Amino acid sequence: MAEPGSGPCDRRDEEPGPAGKEEAAPAPKKRRLAGGERYVPPPRKLSTGVSFGAEHFAETSYYFEGGLRKVRPYYFDFCTYCKGRWVGRSLLHVFGTEFRAQPLSYYRAAARAGRLRLNEEPVRDLDIVLKNNDFLRNTVHRHEPPVTAQPLRILAEDEEVVVVDKPSSLPVHPCGRFRHNTVIFILGKEHGLTELHTLHRLDRMTSGVLMFAKTAAVSKRIDEQVRERQLEKEYICRVVGEFPEHEVVCEEPILVVSYKVGVCRVDPKGKSCKTIFQRLSYNGRTSVVKCLPRTGRTHQIRVHLQYLGHPIVNDPIYNMEAWGPDRGKGGKIGKTDEELLKALVEEHHSKQSLEILGILEEDLNISGENKDCRDSGDCTKSAEADPINGSSCPAEDKKDPQSDEKDPKKDTKDPERDDITACPPDSGINLEMLDKDKELGLCGPEGGPVGQKGWEEKDPLCVECRMSRRDPSPKELVMFLHALRYKGPEFEYCSDMPEWAMDDWEE
Repeated sequence: MAEPGSGPCDRRDEEPGPAGKEEAAPAPKKRRLAGGERYVPPPRKLSTGVSFGAEHFAETSYYFEGGLRKVRPYYFDFCTYCKGRWVGRSLLHVFGTEFRAQPLSYYRAAARAGRLRLNEEPVRDLDIVLKNNDFLRNTVHRHEPPVTAQPLRILAEDEEVVVVDKPSSLPVHPCGRFRHNTVIFILGKEHGLTELHTLHRLDRMTSGVLMFAKTAAVSKRIDEQVRERQLEKEYICRVVGEFPEHEVVCEEPILVVSYKVGVCRVDPKGKSCKTIFQRLSYNGRTSVVKCLPRTGRTHQIRVHLQYLGHPIVNDPIYNMEAWGPDRGKGGKIGKTDEELLKALVEEHHSKQSLEILGILEEDLNISGENKDCRDSGDCTKSAEADPINGSSCPAEDKKDPQSDEKDPKKDTKDPERDDITACPPDSGINLEMLDKDKELGLCGPEGGPVGQKGWEEKDPLCVECRMSRRDPSPKELVMFLHALRYKGPEFEYCSDMPEWAMDDWEE
């Protein structure tokens, strides 16, 4: 339940900013309250631009298993100020109508355990009526999806930039259910690189060249080059069938169907875009194709390839049976957007592969929007995070490999989202009857001390701790789309060709 523009607490709003050494302004006087009236403190000024630091990196640790990088579960605070539509409604009503990923019994148990705080005071009664500027903090037991164990390689580093070769399945920055399993956190935790400025982003399932600026000045300079379209990007992919030998230009407009699931399609009402394709090789079954996006729309390369009848071989969205017998070729789908989304979710559900999209069944319950703005002022869209689960629904980073172009003509208004509802999982436990002594502590199994290995890995209130999920295989976490080259007036960075793009690669 992240507040637009602020996101989770990250405990950063409590850190002093650059002006922390200056004399603090006198605290405003509290007005006299009428009988029975509840005091709401004025909103705090958040320290914008505070980077992730040692205290964030120390929240948990990684371990590696079965070719996957995994994160040990950990406790985390999600925070938000009361939204306008919540004013005058009870906290219980807000949970019951807007955050249905858990049953109301869970929220009651969380309140009894002291994990819900309103204006930093424990919530004793969920019937409390919310007021403007109320500040809600929720302690959750957070589980992150696994990502590939492939290393995050640093291609280049100097006093201005850091350039990495991002593995597939790894988000660039914290979003949705991902926090420590992100490029930003791995660079901080394992390479000591902090306070980096994101210059462009890659879709979670896309691998390849990714640049960060080390200073705001460098970020601003390269941002200007992006706006003036001075940068060139080159991608490589492996697609279904025999792609034409001649150069192919696709200029079909693209429309976002759902930010929540992360699906787009060609539509006349969509945004204009252009991609140039050139075939590099064909092995009798699949083709390796070079892609040159001239604009930066969401999933642009993937959608255009689907439209041309040559989807990426292992694309978990655009090469699925849910699109119909032609798999979306020529824009022929034969379904409404709602039917398409339902079919996609059902297809992944049947294959037990929803996590490959970065979502869970319970995530699909969550309604609302969150406009999450990055440091450079460019806004991405994601579903609103659940205040208890800490889960939100962007299947992939919406500033994806094809949409990292900062288009000066880009519409910054958030369109309506398509919500999909699903029944919350049966936790198999009566939360109302939980031993209160067990609820109140954030200690680990068998009362293990804080800091002992595994102390936070089981939690009496956490539904996910009692669920068994199939881990994706490393192969499932690789999509055959790779950002091969990123070139500007003053730089050019290139990665090695991925194995699946080699001439001698066997399927």
